[in-house]
Amino acid sequence: MTEVPFPQPRECPYHAPPGYLALAGSGPLSRVTLFDGREVWLVTGYAAARSLLADRRLSADRTRDGYPLVAPRFRASVARQLVLIGMDPPVHDDHRRLLNPYFSLRSVRAMRPMVERIVDKYLDHVESLPQPVDLVSAFTTPVPSQVMSEVLGLAEEDLDFFQDASRRLLHATTQEDSQAAGGELIGYLDRLATRRRTEPGPGLMGELAPAVVAGELTQHELVQIALVLLVAGHDTTASTLALSVVTLLEHPEQIAALGDEERLPAVAEELLRVLAVTDLAGVRVALEDIEIEGYTIRAGEGVLVSATVGNRDGSVHDDPHAIRFDRTGRNHLTFGYGIHQCLGQNLARLEVQVALAKLFARLPGLKLAEPAESLPYRAPGTGTVQGVNRLPIFW
Repeated sequence: MTEVPFPQPRECPYHAPPGYLALAGSGPLSRVTLFDGREVWLVTGYAAARSLLADRRLSADRTRDGYPLVAPRFRASVARQLVLIGMDPPVHDDHRRLLNPYFSLRSVRAMRPMVERIVDKYLDHVESLPQPVDLVSAFTTPVPSQVMSEVLGLAEEDLDFFQDASRRLLHATTQEDSQAAGGELIGYLDRLATRRRTEPGPGLMGELAPAVVAGELTQHELVQIALVLLVAGHDTTASTLALSVVTLLEHPEQIAALGDEERLPAVAEELLRVLAVTDLAGVRVALEDIEIEGYTIRAGEGVLVSATVGNRDGSVHDDPHAIRFDRTGRNHLTFGYGIHQCLGQNLARLEVQVALAKLFARLPGLKLAEPAESLPYRAPGTGTVQGVNRLPIFW
């Protein structure tokens, strides 16, 4: 049997790699081979994906033996000892209950003025620069980075540090580079958490510090929570924004929908569906044997749930490979499913809607300064997050 490597690069930023689609054509589960030669399951069927993401017989605990690592950087301890996304109940549930109120729909709606202010600030910056402008460094990266920094209550003057350390962490191709960048972020957040125990401050760090003092949360847990939110909460949104611009410019007939407030949520949802920048809706290891749709996942085997392919399941979406802004509902796996469904999805949706609507309203003549196929897309050696490292534009 021919080995099928995972991950694979996309040939187009808004289409799944042909190799993944070929696997999906043979059934909802397939076997793929990781960088270290390990063979694991790749789930491409939508129904199977939702079923497995809700199955407590699969563990998200990254420290467990058998947990599948999709790139060398995930061998670093900083990438394996993560709260929320890398933990199982009951600890996961305790943290989730603590954080849910801060990311509820009501709370996120109250953040709109803050998000709009930040977007306007960076659009002013874009317009002040000589053309062509790299939209990644000038807009799509700093906007979600500052949003998450303000949510956490971090100092604005440290924004460049966060962006640089996060970039080095997420783009690392080795365990050592990942650990070094992660260590810098943890050190900063630990110092801030220590200060917030005696000195009140803004944002989530300030709100949760009393829980550390009261013994309801350890300082290590608070630092880990902040790290996960800071890194995951800005990189995925930044990548989505950049690839959304590419996608919209490749489909200019769809851009007008951004100016319609009633249609805008559907536009953002369709972009989230087709882009699915994290590529995976979940990474798990089986705790016991699981029978599903004629397949047997054995205890100890790794399971990768594909959002990229699951979002293109024809049993869920008509004409699933087409980009259509008239779709309704949120039947996609981009934010995962089950207890580990993305905590920050409401905020991500708000950022995508506000940033794209304002960007194309302010710069209606926006165009790529070089062909989309020649842009420097993120290499698969860093993991599965899709993105573009540079996006030169003019208007």
